Amino acid sequence: MSDPTNNRKIEHIRAIEADRATDRSCAYFDRIHLRHRALPQLDLSVVDPSVQLLGKSLSFPLLISSMTGGDHELVTRINRNLAIAAEATGVAMGVGSQRVMFTHPDARESFELRRWAPSALLMGNIGAVQLNYGFDVGHCQQAVDCLQADALYLHLNPLQEAVQPEGDTNFSALDKAIATVAADLSVPVILKEVGAGLAPEDVALGLAAGVRHFDLAGTGGTSWSRIEHHRQPEQGGTELGLLYQDWGIPTPLALQLARPFMDNAVFIASGGVRTGIDMVKSVILGGSLCGMAAPFLRPAMESPDAVISVIERLRREFVTAMFLLGASDLSELRLNDALILTGLEG
Repeated sequence: MSDPTNNRKIEHIRAIEADRATDRSCAYFDRIHLRHRALPQLDLSVVDPSVQLLGKSLSFPLLISSMTGGDHELVTRINRNLAIAAEATGVAMGVGSQRVMFTHPDARESFELRRWAPSALLMGNIGAVQLNYGFDVGHCQQAVDCLQADALYLHLNPLQEAVQPEGDTNFSALDKAIATVAADLSVPVILKEVGAGLAPEDVALGLAAGVRHFDLAGTGGTSWSRIEHHRQPEQGGTELGLLYQDWGIPTPLALQLARPFMDNAVFIASGGVRTGIDMVKSVILGGSLCGMAAPFLRPAMESPDAVISVIERLRREFVTAMFLLGASDLSELRLNDALILTGLEG
């Protein structure tokens, strides 16, 4: 019998392939203008974009964000190609939800990536709401062990679940369950939205639960609400997934709202990040890592080299922007408001 969770992974990919507007391309980062230096007082060849995170060294602050996983040749190939590319270029990678491996054991292979990425920073992934539907720290530890992950995403997706035909929508008292996992898991927990952003209240709840890493994952990039629209009939005369396709907090604004917490937590900026310039702006606003998914999906269907080509382009864009700002390393970028000429209203 087919497994709905496993089938859904392919349905999501096909929806993205068929509808380019699932990538909302809101370009919120374009509203931020940076201070160009005509005399950067710097040799481009000495610019160092490297960063340390969760005990691993990265060549520059790029995370290949969570995409997929399951018992299907296509998703296994996608994850393998992404892992090989992450290892070759020294960037981080997160996997898609590992819930499927508990309902479809053959899906484990798509998450067994350490053989392809022995030294890369890898993040496992479980939907936090599943902690209200029978999952516990044991399931989370199995997800970590399968991937041999350095951290575990507990992703938060109330909008996607509300729009999804078979969505799990009991998010009550979820902070208590998250606290139990954060206390008992063998690796750090990262709280992650999936494209609608984390509000300051969400960060505060996470901190109180013992979480110190957050992926803000704001609106502006891939819309899971629009993707789920392709999997459901109209509801009450309203195409719910389309109505909410741009719902949420734009990523640059989510970073600004998180500023009061940045002395006590690490933030990943994802959602609508599409270029090396967007990445530099994210670091200036306080992001320690910058996540992208959509730009890698089609290359990952092709080959590791196709993914590496995208990563190398992003790295060159990132380093060039650092050079043009006169920043020799990331410490000269992060939270340096003097580099911003205009804010989101510009």
